Amino acid sequence: MTTPYPPHPQLSGNYAPLRMEADVDDCIIVGELPADLAGTYYRNGPDPQFPPRGFHHWFAGDGMVHMWRLEGGKARYRNRWVRTTKWIAERAAGRALWSAFDPMNIDPSVAEVVTNGLANTNVVWHGGKLLALEEGHAPFELDPATLDSRGPWTFDDALVGPMTAHPKIDPESGEMLFFGYMVDAPLGAGMSYNVVDRSGRLTRSEMFQAPFPSMVHDFITTAEHVIFPIFPLTGSMERAMKGEPAFAWEPSKGTHIGVMRRDGTVSDIRWFDTDACFVFHPMNAFTDGNRIVAHVMQFEEAPLFPHADGSPPDPAKAGARLCEWTIDLGDNSRGVARRYLDDVPGEFPRLDERFAGLRYRFGYYAAAIGADDALGFNAIVRHDFANDRRATYAFQPGDVPGEPVFVPRAGARDPKRKGMREGEGYLIATVYRGAEHRSDLAVFDAESIERGPLACVQLPHRVPFGFHGNWRPA
Repeated sequence: MTTPYPPHPQLSGNYAPLRMEADVDDCIIVGELPADLAGTYYRNGPDPQFPPRGFHHWFAGDGMVHMWRLEGGKARYRNRWVRTTKWIAERAAGRALWSAFDPMNIDPSVAEVVTNGLANTNVVWHGGKLLALEEGHAPFELDPATLDSRGPWTFDDALVGPMTAHPKIDPESGEMLFFGYMVDAPLGAGMSYNVVDRSGRLTRSEMFQAPFPSMVHDFITTAEHVIFPIFPLTGSMERAMKGEPAFAWEPSKGTHIGVMRRDGTVSDIRWFDTDACFVFHPMNAFTDGNRIVAHVMQFEEAPLFPHADGSPPDPAKAGARLCEWTIDLGDNSRGVARRYLDDVPGEFPRLDERFAGLRYRFGYYAAAIGADDALGFNAIVRHDFANDRRATYAFQPGDVPGEPVFVPRAGARDPKRKGMREGEGYLIATVYRGAEHRSDLAVFDAESIERGPLACVQLPHRVPFGFHGNWRPA
């Protein structure tokens, strides 16, 4: 018999596990879905099937993928757990057997079992495959129509080590660029850089050493460069073996940003230094002559993880804000100029992906305007970089949006062709309806989000707070 989940802020409210798989063949829709919105939105997030073994962290739940298929003004919904080695073993045992952030706390029955991860962070469609991702392991393939688990995908055994949950897809070549960290050893400093062509074939893989072991959640690419940010959220096997935090904040180590030309190699990486800061998610970047301009959601220190001395993170520094980094490739100072563009806390930045790595105008993110909790999102923002202004849609009290994902209008043109207007399309985001304790999928006109949703696809249950998703056109 499963015991009650312990009291924990990330196991209650809409963080609480859903613990079920469901199908809704004809969802209730309030408003009208655009006639040209045809495809499937996939979204991934943690949903621990059993009470945690020891210490719990939001990032440690079993992966559960939700999908909405939109077409002809109608919507169908389905969700499924990703059936990893861990999920299967724990389902058979009827209890948690692993503790994701404490390698010493493992049930003896699975001490020799090598898992294939949690697959709980992102889900992408590329090369004819739907891949559930988390940064500690290889991708996990799912059936795109049913979400049935197919198993780990290592690009025909060409991939060595883990893959980030945040690959970048070049809008012109269709290549998928990604990295891995801790590729040489658990909590080690080894990193990889990889390229997969549009057909899904791994064409490039190189290894290098970061300045120190660090949690490297995401990276940045432009049409010409790859940027590897190394923040002082350090990994330490020595700490972990003592039962102390495997990842902890050590600001004295500073921030180090590696820059490599895409037509170069990892031996050409040039390192730039700046003060301690932390970024889970960049929005976009572009190369402008001898400069790289990047827009990121920057924290003053890493949230959700303790300091190296065991003290908790500073709540006053728990909110990320939109920040512009400028890296001068012709400057011998090796520095990074940083300036905040807004004072609104927010996270989960996205853009019109047809402009990924290129000069662009619009970015979108979930925001916490006037909220006590920097992760208590209550609005969606569209930032206009041309005018340095933001448009905002604020939700009703108690309603919480997730990551806003941009979907181009059907028939939108390729970036190389004239006449394509950036930002012409829709934003889609899950929204937790606090008063009703259930969720919607909200659809906005991306060019006028302040007018509110065009349509809301209603579910009779919650979609627990999760992370990332992507759109696959019909």
